[in-house]
Amino acid sequence: MSPFSRGVCRLSDLLVTKRPSRADAARNFDAIIVAAREVFERSGSQSSMDEIARIAGVGSATLYRHFPSRADLVEALYASEVASVCEYAESLVDAPDPGIALECWLRRLVVAMGTKRLLVEGLAFEPSRYPRFIDALYAAGALVLNPAQAAGVVDVELEADDVMRLAIAVGAAIYRDEAQRERVFAAALRGLYSER
Repeated sequence: MSPFSRGVCRLSDLLVTKRPSRADAARNFDAIIVAAREVFERSGSQSSMDEIARIAGVGSATLYRHFPSRADLVEALYASEVASVCEYAESLVDAPDPGIALECWLRRLVVAMGTKRLLVEGLAFEPSRYPRFIDALYAAGALVLNPAQAAGVVDVELEADDVMRLAIAVGAAIYRDEAQRERVFAAALRGLYSER
């Protein structure tokens, strides 16, 4: 049973990373994450580790000390992207309008997927590879979906999994431009709303 289906979850528990506590090591870790994000967005997750080290301003040995394999680096970067989306959901918990809060969070998820290749790869194409991150995203979705359903804004017959699959499908699609993505997103949202 996922944390989402239970409706309770400590997102921070799911998103624990290997960030070191020593200041210089933490700076190197952060620089590697920033460089990897830039390189992976430009060239994909099979990019050169040496290029990532060069852009981060660290030696290859430092990169491999923090991330022994490419998979470790990809996982840390994926965790960083997921954490950002989850933290946004947490910030919306006490929003005065639960329908607007849900819409804002879903838009953030869809836009993140449209601009972050790694998020699309993990969510749409390899979800079984990152189950704890999928659980974290579903738990974040519950934080904003449940109040919207309780307020009668969103159709209560929809299951949380339905809403997440809809958001992932909209986010993973390729669009001509942002305007087209926004039209598709708006159409998807209309399908969530209760009869008013």
